[in-house]
Amino acid sequence: MRRLALTAALLLAFPLPGAPARAQEEQSTAPYAYRQLDDPAKEASAQDLMETLRCLQCQGQSIADSDAPIAGSMRSLVRERIAAGETPEQIRTWLIERYGDYVSYSPQLTGLTWPLFAVPAILMLIAFLLLRRRFSSRGEVQ
Repeated sequence: MRRLALTAALLLAFPLPGAPARAQEEQSTAPYAYRQLDDPAKEASAQDLMETLRCLQCQGQSIADSDAPIAGSMRSLVRERIAAGETPEQIRTWLIERYGDYVSYSPQLTGLTWPLFAVPAILMLIAFLLLRRRFSSRGEVQ
């Protein structure tokens, strides 16, 4: 009996190699993380959407390219909602409401984000006017 208790204690203290990985594979909470939808049109729609959504953990990859657990959960969520009949824009809107504008590679024009769109245009206009003024004044001197 003592040997059995000792063996059990050792197995709990030092689990077999690979056991946690097998347990994670068996207990996946994101069924569509690595499994495609049966309908090719819906899968293409889901894939197109996933390529435009940023992984919140990786910060430089889309959820389609990332192996992070949260990206897998987001892929599964996108596929489940596409399969349920939601449009990609409805899903994008829901994800932006949940995670913020950062989750999308194509930010929406809002009251908070308009400077991100306006400042580059204003800088280009100023550069154009300065260059035009400089080159037009050279023509007058000659």
